[in-house]
Amino acid sequence: MGDSDDLVFADEASAQTAEGQAPWPILIVDDEEEIHTVTKLALSGFEYADRPLQFLSAYSGDEARDVMRRRPDVAMVLLDVVMETDHAGLDTARYIRETLKNRFVRIVLRTGQPGQAPERDVIRDYDINDYKEKTELTAKKLYTVVYSALRSYRDLNTIEANRRGLIKVLAAASKLFTSESAEEFIQGVMEQLSALIYDDHDMVYVNAAMVAERQGAEERVVAATGRFANAVGKAPRAALTHSDYHNLNLALRKRRSVLTPEHFSGYFVGKDGTEHLLYIAGKATLSAPDQALIDLFLENVAVIYESLMLRAELKQAQQS
Repeated sequence: MGDSDDLVFADEASAQTAEGQAPWPILIVDDEEEIHTVTKLALSGFEYADRPLQFLSAYSGDEARDVMRRRPDVAMVLLDVVMETDHAGLDTARYIRETLKNRFVRIVLRTGQPGQAPERDVIRDYDINDYKEKTELTAKKLYTVVYSALRSYRDLNTIEANRRGLIKVLAAASKLFTSESAEEFIQGVMEQLSALIYDDHDMVYVNAAMVAERQGAEERVVAATGRFANAVGKAPRAALTHSDYHNLNLALRKRRSVLTPEHFSGYFVGKDGTEHLLYIAGKATLSAPDQALIDLFLENVAVIYESLMLRAELKQAQQS
């Protein structure tokens, strides 16, 4: 192969793993071992959004369907058409979309025999995202295909996260003045915030009640996403790692929001002296609109809590 842009063969088959960043799972489906080797070599060192690739392999349509059942998080499938049957790849694509109902994974069909599955018919009859002949997929073109597929996969998941968050907000809208619905409201808005700004980073929201005296303060995790999800309802000192708790409290100690290359700790004080913290783990490159959105989030959450506390006090006064 004289052209430096052509694919070449090698033994290396593993993807690098970036610390703290989950790799993008890519499923290679082909009955030829050398295709797996060539694909992994061509994409070695590939990263998108600071995340490397994780290669999964299947050598038949049956194996591919089994992988997709077990790994619904697969971001992209490079799928051969002709394997154990002339239409094994097409059957697999239909299975992923219609049986597994997976509409997020990006499916790219690759064929060495284009006459077996004419491109026009395949694009019309199957829910795939691209169709390539193996001979045209040079290393440079493969890189472009994968980059585009991952960007589309990320954007689809962002839209879905926003949809889920909006559903929670709307479901809670009619019941905002009960403690349960306020927490549901905060959780929903946090999911939208996470998807819009941080590409689903790990986030935790903490309410620190009556800390003006700094003694006897009660801190509680009100809402959380990602790896912090199990911390809801717990004291952050007990629920978070020492490092995360230290980062969270940077804002509390300094009484202002703190942005570092590795995390963001947002801070806001309500009219009643209650302090509100929003901690985001991971790289947090904030634009001015992003910062304004977070400030708005904290301010409105504080208003909700103050309204709830006032309502509870009035109810207690009426009962006494």
